[in-house]
Amino acid sequence: MSSSPAALRLPNELGPQLRAWRDTRGKSQLELSLDTGISQRQISFIESGRSTPGRQNVLRLADALDVPFRERNTLLLAAGYAPIYSEGSFDDQEMQGVTNALKRMLRQHEPFPAVVMDRYWNVLMTNNATLRFFRRFTDMDARPKPRNLLHLMFDPAGMRPFIPDWDKTAESLMGRVFRESVGRVIDARTKDLIDSLLAYPDVNADWQTSPAIENTPIIPLSFVRNGHMLKFFSLVTTVGTPQMITTQELRVECMFPLDDATEAHYAELMNTAEG
Repeated sequence: MSSSPAALRLPNELGPQLRAWRDTRGKSQLELSLDTGISQRQISFIESGRSTPGRQNVLRLADALDVPFRERNTLLLAAGYAPIYSEGSFDDQEMQGVTNALKRMLRQHEPFPAVVMDRYWNVLMTNNATLRFFRRFTDMDARPKPRNLLHLMFDPAGMRPFIPDWDKTAESLMGRVFRESVGRVIDARTKDLIDSLLAYPDVNADWQTSPAIENTPIIPLSFVRNGHMLKFFSLVTTVGTPQMITTQELRVECMFPLDDATEAHYAELMNTAEG
């Protein structure tokens, strides 16, 4: 993993791209050679622009460097080959099985909130409990779609006023951006998202490199309403063996009450919540 939180902005040529990924993963040419079976001399020639690998070798190098599908297409284009990883939408017929499974997961997580997000924390799907819960705190209808979960937490007009110890929560969320980024790399669009979060008042740029550390099993996401503290933790699920950009970048986040008091107060809150 890169030691720097800066976005990985790839050049157009294959050689510099390959070198950038190798540097990001902290691998030498020899280590990459051992991982792929491609000679170190050939890798050196590719990086210097003296040689162009076949498409299969491009994919072998990308696989060894854990390059996400979206960026693998960029490598293929730089080598002169057509992209092979498609980016479908939820409306595509080939995605129907996945979207049906996601709807089932969200429905089965009732009465607690659950969302499906993309790589950039944009909310693509929710269960009924999600909007009912957050509408008890803020006007969700006023937020543009696709709603972004991080903006909802950082925005003073969103959930931020209801989050105790907001600084610690925001720092931990910033840390999650880096930990959960696809392929453990902050791409340009994720960097743009981070910059937009840093533009909110009283957001510390140091949170990018010093995630909060607590001597607890998890860092709870807490909210206060009418004097009651509600503490949640999340389980994040990804799609196994994805073959498309869309499916690789999907995340399902399910919120669970951390203690009995939260579960009781949550039930009371939702009993009075409008649909």
